Amino acid sequence: MSAAPSDAARTLAQDIAGALAWWREAGVDQGFADVPTQWIAEDPAPEPAVQHDEAAALPPPPPIAQIGGDRAGWPDTLADFGQWWLREPSLDLGGSGARIAPRGPLGAAVMVLVAEPEAGDGATLLAGPQGKLLDSMLAVCGIARDDAYVASLLPRHTPMCDWDAVAQAGLGTIALHHLALAAPQRVWVFGQTVLPLIGHDPAKSPADLQFLNHEGGSVAVLAAGDLANLLARPRARAAWWARWLEWTGN
Repeated sequence: MSAAPSDAARTLAQDIAGALAWWREAGVDQGFADVPTQWIAEDPAPEPAVQHDEAAALPPPPPIAQIGGDRAGWPDTLADFGQWWLREPSLDLGGSGARIAPRGPLGAAVMVLVAEPEAGDGATLLAGPQGKLLDSMLAVCGIARDDAYVASLLPRHTPMCDWDAVAQAGLGTIALHHLALAAPQRVWVFGQTVLPLIGHDPAKSPADLQFLNHEGGSVAVLAAGDLANLLARPRARAAWWARWLEWTGN
């Protein structure tokens, strides 16, 4: 049996082991303290969140350039409007072909308003299949072709036009100004894209539009789908004819 090491030869570990053995012999196998010990450090307090006002940080969007420029420079006669329609730079929204002027007399029996010229139009607005259908509709309604004023919202055929953008840019206001200058007795509107620009709620049926208010006046209006739709659907043409008879009291 080996002898116990002398005090000089004892290590710190041996001292600790001896002390623990003494307490264990005394029946104490746990340590107690009046003050609790923080063994696991708490997470540091999170930094206060910095709120970024993204709306304030971003610059406001630039104002939408209004089509037609300064309204003070708009034409005030129908004759001047036709030339302005062909020359005003802000009216050029792209598209194919040359700009096409409206046609017809002042105070026409009916003003026909469509969204844009036909794809194949040249010098004359609605010179293709849609125009032939329109001529037939005028004839069956007893209106001479030369007694109709035919106009479009856009000066040239414009596939994939952003109608929301041109509405915000004021194209509908120009259309109503055009209507006031033309002073027709009645208006035919063809095309769902036309109606919101002239103040009709797109959620409502075209048949709900009875009168069209413009600068200083109001005129009876008959609205329907576009001429291409009527050309392709005999039932749509029949429905339009029934509405015309009802509209005119025949």
